[in-house]
This record gives sequence, structure tokens and C-alpha cells, in this order.
Amino acid sequence: MTYCDLVIRNARIATSSDVFRGDIGIRRERISVIAEELPQGRMEIDAGGSLVTPGGVDSHCHIEQLSAGGLMNADTFESATRAALLGGTTTVIPFAAQHVGMSLRKVVEDYHALAERGAMADYAFHMILADPRPEVLREELPGLVRDGHGSLKCFLTYDRIRLHDEQFLDVLLAARTHGCMVCVHAENHGMIDWMGRRLVDRGYTRPVHHAVSHPRLAEEEAINRAISLAALIDQPLMIFHVSTKEGLGVIRRWQGDGQKVFGETCTHYLTMTREALDRPGIEGGMWVCSPPLREESDRQALWQGLATGVLATISSDHAPYRMDETGKLAAGPEPTFKQMANGMGGLGMRMPVLFDAMVSRGGMDVRDFVRLTAAEPARIYGLGERKGSIAIGKDADLVIWDEEREIRLTHEHVDDNTGYNPYAGRLVKGWPAMVIRRGEVVVGQGELKAAAGSGRFLARGGGSAARSSGGIAAEFDTKRNFGADLYRE
Repeated sequence: MTYCDLVIRNARIATSSDVFRGDIGIRRERISVIAEELPQGRMEIDAGGSLVTPGGVDSHCHIEQLSAGGLMNADTFESATRAALLGGTTTVIPFAAQHVGMSLRKVVEDYHALAERGAMADYAFHMILADPRPEVLREELPGLVRDGHGSLKCFLTYDRIRLHDEQFLDVLLAARTHGCMVCVHAENHGMIDWMGRRLVDRGYTRPVHHAVSHPRLAEEEAINRAISLAALIDQPLMIFHVSTKEGLGVIRRWQGDGQKVFGETCTHYLTMTREALDRPGIEGGMWVCSPPLREESDRQALWQGLATGVLATISSDHAPYRMDETGKLAAGPEPTFKQMANGMGGLGMRMPVLFDAMVSRGGMDVRDFVRLTAAEPARIYGLGERKGSIAIGKDADLVIWDEEREIRLTHEHVDDNTGYNPYAGRLVKGWPAMVIRRGEVVVGQGELKAAAGSGRFLARGGGSAARSSGGIAAEFDTKRNFGADLYRE
């Protein structure tokens, strides 16, 4: 009797806890059975002993997003998710970005319309709060959370979108009330602004000086401040794109004190240093991003932070701006580093580059690769019931790897609209040979088979990680009879 729509045979199945041989049976888009020698399915794929991992979950990427300065990034949902699928990522969490004066509800509706038209990967949204007016937090946010938008992002820097401490506390309290996860870009705005102006005034304008303009102390101070504010409210917090060993150390200390704080780093911080910025003319502008690329000692410390669990996820922070007048050269052919859009592509490169670094080169184990690129981002952001692992009942999002294939990456190896590959020159071993999304082969033999708009929205809550767990605010509540009133929305 045929009871599976698709059977993947002779697989080496990798989860975040184990690697084992078996067959995977898929029925009605989900994994229905994992066993040896399954009966014939309606369709069959022989993995031939190849490694099969869950589809990647990229929990931090900017797609079809307008910057605070009015610059649209290079990718549509169609082009960005095309690159995602070809690179083995089947789920993305980009941003619905509010700017000052905007209705958050209208912003989310507009991003939904863009994704419904173009997305090929499944998707959720983080909501960027740049203008947390009382009516936004009290009237718009609760309904959006009920609609399945379980996470917020705030910035502590950038002139047009940063929140002051009091505003951030308001957001943290609203998130605690409604069960949201809060993510934060934590850098000290004053340090960055002061350093950047002085560098430019003195003629230090090249891309390499961008790294100098973001002092290491700016990250360390802002991470500590952000966690302190979250501790006052008793709100779990995700620190985005940790780049320094000092920032990592702050997170480790707060975790040791019992605070529910998570850390993320990105592919580029693990594989590059600020030497990438030090190129002739403005060429280094391809690698201008914030926080900037750091030192070799930071790179090594971040890998250690992943191995010890201080850092929980690795994202691409895909922020695609072309090296032309539509992107990084919008201010002219020879802009200063302060005039360049911050960000680089990487959504399609994340999984192959990390597979090479972690599995092929033996930097970590394939179970760690699954944990950091799929299982933990799914769990933390409320997608764990469907995404991020190979288990019965989960969506059949799978990647079959060609572990022996070696590719020297070039600027031609880019499937998004950025126009260049920040990982060009790197030799990677291991490449997605086949990608399956909800039981459908969407990439095979290097060919994309998915249709624009075939990705689905993933409604979610804040996830188990968003639940508070005591802390400073909870202790205060028990000791002061007015405490409960202070911590009520």
C-alpha cells in the first residue's frame, strides 16, 4: 500500500542531537514516518547515503525594505527568496519596518502584500518599532500579535529610527504584556556619531575607517544597557549581530546571573575580519555593514561563544545594496564611509559557507550546524512546532547535500540582486544538491522550481523563549505593593 507522497531513501539524517541512517516518508507536506526500508512512495528520491539536514531558518534578513534615509534595498521578495532556496534556506524572518509617523498596522499589511506576491520561501516578520507612540503600543500592537507577529526589533542607534531608553522601556513592557520576543541592534549612538564626525572632518573617509567609527566600546556598553533595561522589565531579549568578544562577554555574564538573554552572530563575523574593508578606492564599501567587521581575535571568540551556547543562532543579516547609484553610491561616485548604505548580501551564501566552515573543515559538528542554522532560530522565534528539525509532524523542509562538491566562490555565484558576492574568493566544500520545501522539490540540479508567491506566511507567538522568568522586576513586585501597578500596561 502506498501511503507516502514522497520517500527519501538511504539518507544520513542529521538533527541537532543525532545523525542516523534511514528513510524519510512525507505525506501532505509533512514528515509522516522515519524508518528503514519504507514501502514504495508515489515519488522516490534516493539520497545515496548523502547527508540530509533540515531546511535553513534565517531569522534576520532585510528584504524589499526601505531604509530610514529613503533608500530601497536591492532585493524583492522574489529575488531574495530565490537566493535563499538555492542556498538551502527554506524559511526566512525579514522585517516589517516602521518609520516615524507610520501606522505599524499599515506597515505590516504593506509587507504582507509584497511577500504574498513574491516570496518562494516560507516567512514570518519581525516588526521594527521606530516610533512607539502610545496608540501604536496600546491599539495596534495587541492585534498584530494576535495575528501571529510574535517579535519586535528596536535600534539604539541611527538618527531617524533609534529609541531612547525611556521609549525602549515602553516597548519592553508592551512586549512583556503581550508575550513578544524583543530583538535589539545594540550600539552606543553617541560614540558612533562623535567618532564618525571627527574621522570625516580629518579626512579619514575610506571604507576601512568605517570600522574605526564604531568603537568596540559602543557595542559593549549598549549591550549591557539593553540587557539592564530588559532586566528591569523582566523581558527576554535577543541581541542581534554580536561582533566583539567584549559584547559576547557581557551576554555571558548576564546569562550567568540568570537573565533570559540570547545572542546572535552572523556568517560574515565568523568568516571575515576588517581587512576586507582595506581595499583600493571605494572597493571596500562592499563590506561596509553595522556593526563592522572586527579582528581575528573577535572571530575566534565568536566561534567559542557558539560552541559554549552563549550565542544561539547564526543569521545572514542580509542587507543588500548594490555598488552603484541605487545603493552604496547613491551619494555620488566617491562617497565617504558615512554616506554609504550599511549592509551586504548573504542570504543565499549562509548555509554553504557555514557548512564548509563547520562540517567540511571540522570546525564544529553537523549537529551544531543544524542547531545553529535551523533548530534554535525556529525554537526561539516560535516556529519550532513546524520548522527547524527532521521529526514526525514537522514540515518536510529538507536539504540533501553534495558533501564532496567544491566551489571557488566568485561574484557570479550570487542569486540575489546585490550584484556582488561578499564571499567571493572563498573555496567551499559542500553544496545543496536538492532542496525540498513542504515536500516539494524546489531546487534540483541547480535549477529553481518554485513559483513566485508560493511561500507561506507563518503565524506564530513569541515562542517559549519570549516568556519571562522572574528577575529584577518580579522580585520588585513581591516587595512593594505598588509593584504590580508599575508593571501593568
